[in-house]
Amino acid sequence: MTLGRHDIKMEKSLRRPGPAAGIRFGKVTALLEKIAHALTRKPKLVVLIAVLLLIPSILGAVATRINYDILTYLPPDLDSSKGEALLEEPFHMAATTMLIVEDMPPEYTNQLRRDVEQVPGVSSAVWVSSLVGIQIPQEMIPEDLRETFFSGSSTMMIVQYDMPGASEQTMQAISQVRSLCNQRCFLAGFSVLIKDTKDLVDQELPVYILLAVVLSFIAMSLTMDSWLLPLAFLMSIGLAILYNFGTNIFLGQISYITKAIAAVLQLGVTMDYSIFLYHRYEEERANHDDNRDAMAKAIVAAFTSLSGSSLTTIAGFLALCAMRLLLGKDIGIVMAKGVVLGVATVVLVLPAILLVLDRGIRKYHHRTLNLNFDRVNRFMVRHRKAFVALFLVLFLPAVYAQSHAAVYYKLDEALPQDLPSIVATNKLKNDYDMATSHFIVFRDDLSHNALKKMEEAVDAVPGVTSVLAYDKLMSAAVPDFFVPQELKDLCKKDGLQLMMVNSAYPAASDEVAQQLDAIDGIVKSLDPNAYITGEAALTKDLISTAAVDFKITNYISVAAIFLIVAILFQSISVPLLLVAAIELAIFINQGVSYFTGAVVPFVAPTIIGCVQLGATVDYAILMTTRFREEIQKGRERKEAIYVAAAASDNSILTSALVLFCATLGVGTVSKIEIISSLCLMLARGAIISAVMSVFILPSLLAVCEPVIARTSRWWRTPKPLKVPQVRKALAAKAAGTETLPGAPAGQPAPEAPEKDPAAAEKH
Repeated sequence: MTLGRHDIKMEKSLRRPGPAAGIRFGKVTALLEKIAHALTRKPKLVVLIAVLLLIPSILGAVATRINYDILTYLPPDLDSSKGEALLEEPFHMAATTMLIVEDMPPEYTNQLRRDVEQVPGVSSAVWVSSLVGIQIPQEMIPEDLRETFFSGSSTMMIVQYDMPGASEQTMQAISQVRSLCNQRCFLAGFSVLIKDTKDLVDQELPVYILLAVVLSFIAMSLTMDSWLLPLAFLMSIGLAILYNFGTNIFLGQISYITKAIAAVLQLGVTMDYSIFLYHRYEEERANHDDNRDAMAKAIVAAFTSLSGSSLTTIAGFLALCAMRLLLGKDIGIVMAKGVVLGVATVVLVLPAILLVLDRGIRKYHHRTLNLNFDRVNRFMVRHRKAFVALFLVLFLPAVYAQSHAAVYYKLDEALPQDLPSIVATNKLKNDYDMATSHFIVFRDDLSHNALKKMEEAVDAVPGVTSVLAYDKLMSAAVPDFFVPQELKDLCKKDGLQLMMVNSAYPAASDEVAQQLDAIDGIVKSLDPNAYITGEAALTKDLISTAAVDFKITNYISVAAIFLIVAILFQSISVPLLLVAAIELAIFINQGVSYFTGAVVPFVAPTIIGCVQLGATVDYAILMTTRFREEIQKGRERKEAIYVAAAASDNSILTSALVLFCATLGVGTVSKIEIISSLCLMLARGAIISAVMSVFILPSLLAVCEPVIARTSRWWRTPKPLKVPQVRKALAAKAAGTETLPGAPAGQPAPEAPEKDPAAAEKH
């Protein structure tokens, strides 16, 4: 096509900076437009396909294994992890429980031992009758055995299982063992804690989801004028959540923490995507006679915007994958996948749902809560320097409080203290002076003198209450050739020997850490390749691993999001301001526990740091984008930030309110403190980030705008259009379907306001 003089003039004018970022065409856009057109022509078919996809999703979700043992997520190269692997194979002792029987005759306990051994999944049940018989009076039993298995009127049985403590087989075995016991029996051990955790999560999960849905519906109803609109959004997000859980089958398993919070977290962080699509659809309706055409335009616009804005959230979640504790990778992959599926569902399925329910959405209207921050915004603009000063003043105490907030690592502290496993564990501590047990795996060819030296040295370590070893128990009772092979296999197998050390010190304490160091020195002096494992050893490694993870993941998340924002705005200063604002919100959120004296779970700082940054930096991006638009229109910076704040406040607060409500319900009702703490911190973090974006960030942007202009490309003027874009615009103009820069479809582009260069430089 040959361009006329008028068209060439127009081409040149369009190539100059205009009032908007430009028109984006290309193969991707063309493909999107075709897909959008197809989706909007058969909305009922799209909804039907989306519903049918629930079948494999539900099957996949049911088949996905849930891991309730956080300690199994430790790096496999640690000595404690290697020792735990040896307990599984060859000893089949990765799961060990203690069964306390109170005020019952020996005959009952001996019969109970036999019944327990018959339970599928139980490898052995060891009591004094296994070693010396029940005919021998208690006072005649060797002292080592008596101190180990008796305390006052109670006796203790050691029950071991074939599979690891978090396996389904062990869970079922524990249930059957409990069914054999009367009310005077108490089953203790880390595996039992895992079982009770599983039962509690399974019981509470439906309540979590119901509360999140109800509270999110209420939050959206306050700001949306249709009763059906929140339901449409919840339907779409519900589909995305089920798709996400269904695709977890490809991961093999997920943790119980991921299972508990993934649904509500996905609901909270992806809801604003649905809101954006609907708002864009409403804008396009004014320019199209056919709602389907309007929705097709909205789909293309939504995909372009959401694919970019969701990157920060995805980056925040993927940063968790850098944790050496593989729990981070578990949560990170599931949630990043959830965001991707959330965007896909918003673009592909939600438009069909909205078109199907369109009449009902417009029919069932109600009044909304319309918050007006006009006075607040004017006050903020007038006192912007004071708000900047407040921002700087808050940093030091917030950083100090965040770094000194107390955390706990002992997992039984996260459970209700009236659980049967907790009651039994307390009895074990009080009656048998056994707060935890260490398992030492070493080679079997050590001499008798070396073994005796090791046993005596370990027994003399402060806090050690008893040592159970083959030579110590068997030699005192019966000759070796009388010992049944199944009992020998408990302590000796495949050239390895096992020693069990009971400790009065609880896991995650400073005392048990020193005790483990002392035992490790003793054992390694005789066998450098020996391993110490058990709850305390695993927890000790968990503490050191988590400390490193917190620093690494936060550095990675900050760097990744800084880079994304820098590319988005083509600026060095903008990502500094935005990341600093949200990081301050994170520090304040984590520092609250320091001032309140609360103790939070060890995973909270790492997860909150990445998730809150990734999920709420969008608030700051929204405010900054609108501020740049107003600057590019020629507005003076004070007026520009006022307009930007007025336009963004409700969107930011609505998004934050949904995330707050989705997580608040879980945090309030959950009896598992690790889940409750995480959700309450996420709820609190959403509000703090919103407040920071609405009240502090505008002042930062207004004051720093001259610096931003000097350190950013295309800040005060839009990026010029490329020649191919201009030619396509002219071709569209010739066809009568043009959409010029900065103009709604079918309307001419507004002229940019005159800018006084001197005034621009001044401001």
